[in-house]
Amino acid sequence: MATTFSDLVQFRGLFQMILVLGIGGSFPYGFHISVINYPSVHIRKFINETWIERHGSPLQPETIMLLWSFIVSVYGIGGFLGSLCCGYLTTKYRKKKCQMFTNLIMLVAALFMAFSKIAKSFEMILVGRFLYGIGTGFSLNIHPQYVGEISPKKLRGFTNSTVSVFLTLGKLTGQVIGLREILGSEALWPWLLASSGLSALVQLVTLPFFPDSPSYLLIQKGNEEACRKAVRKLWGEGDHQAEIDDIMKEKVAMTSTKTLRVLEVIKERSLRWQLYILMTVMTTLQLCGINAIYFYSFEVFHTAKFEEYLIPYVSLGVGLCECLSSILCSTLIDRCGRKVLLWGGYTLMCSVLALLTMTLSLQHQFFWMHYFSVILIFLFVIFYGTGPSGASITIMVEIFSQSFRPSAFLLVGCINWMGLFVLGMIFPLIVDNLGPFCFLIFLGILALSAIFIYLYLPETKGKSIMEIKAEFNKLNFGKKETSVTENNFPKEQLFCTKL
Repeated sequence: MATTFSDLVQFRGLFQMILVLGIGGSFPYGFHISVINYPSVHIRKFINETWIERHGSPLQPETIMLLWSFIVSVYGIGGFLGSLCCGYLTTKYRKKKCQMFTNLIMLVAALFMAFSKIAKSFEMILVGRFLYGIGTGFSLNIHPQYVGEISPKKLRGFTNSTVSVFLTLGKLTGQVIGLREILGSEALWPWLLASSGLSALVQLVTLPFFPDSPSYLLIQKGNEEACRKAVRKLWGEGDHQAEIDDIMKEKVAMTSTKTLRVLEVIKERSLRWQLYILMTVMTTLQLCGINAIYFYSFEVFHTAKFEEYLIPYVSLGVGLCECLSSILCSTLIDRCGRKVLLWGGYTLMCSVLALLTMTLSLQHQFFWMHYFSVILIFLFVIFYGTGPSGASITIMVEIFSQSFRPSAFLLVGCINWMGLFVLGMIFPLIVDNLGPFCFLIFLGILALSAIFIYLYLPETKGKSIMEIKAEFNKLNFGKKETSVTENNFPKEQLFCTKL
């Protein structure tokens, strides 16, 4: 307990920066995922009323639904574009400056949302949603990289897992303020959609008081004094020479390395197994069934005879479970390791999905079966939050060195946003055709991923970037070539992450 308290005091600068980065980083992404569902009825009504006022006749219900679907999906298009641009811009203009520019985009989007009803323009909602997508596409790329680079080795797992903590906190906040008693009413829905601007404003005002990451200052800027100053500000007084030496080793290794473009990263042999892990972890995060669980939760709660007005609050309990389990993950990850949390989480989630498929199939035959379904939904969310939710992001940050991370995260962003779009398109069809048996698809994906991670992912807990790279060299080149460093490119320093 005393050690924990002393860490809180010594690393208070780090914890303050984690808070600031989270508020404007993954928090808005989680917020916009959950909040858009609450004003859907009011927005569709507003679209129709606006059209009647302009043209004197109402829209067909199919057209209203099409416009509403486009408002929802344009967020993913914006996010995809933001991810594509982010890698190149962060290497050219640095992460801190790009994140502050992202806050300006979010504030402009918030203004469009706030004044859309007054201006009687549903097109402003569309533009605002698109700008929100671009902003979160940037911030979801920058936040994990930035927060991973500012932490010492012993706290790296904790700091990386805070990305998922703020993401789930954003979801929970969207669920809370989206309630009709707060901002989810017909009169206040524009302010509900605009409220995300508040987190952008907070970060815009506070982020300038914090430094760039020590690794950026030393490796890319070559400023050792600024690096030491940033270390003191973030990690407090003390002997941090070993951490600085690790950064120096990475810098030396990078002197013969150029920062690769995305297509070059895909072709590079020394990154082959890192990319396999990246693809597996990111795809599983999208296709683990968490979206299906949230979709089915309303039906399960309704079948369990919960009063209609209570269901949003019970669903809020599910969101709270995910948030608390993500916080638990951040405390466990540096003790248990990343690998155990990943394959263990996948295995437990597999077991829950198997049981849930059975209980949902039998709930109409046995009246008490739906109560088990409710318990299993909460268990699935807890296992997801405690394991894959936080550990996935940590792994994605740790397995790539500074020079390759922007391109790697461009791939992460593309997989994430394309996955959201594809899943949104095909998931309703899967549910219609398979019903509760749709969980068997996610069960299969989780089982295969658990086996793959157990067999091939090296444990990264407590290791420097160079030590992790040496572990992957055993997979990439075989035991005879473990001395291979980054690659065999000539001595050159380029910073480009274009396709």
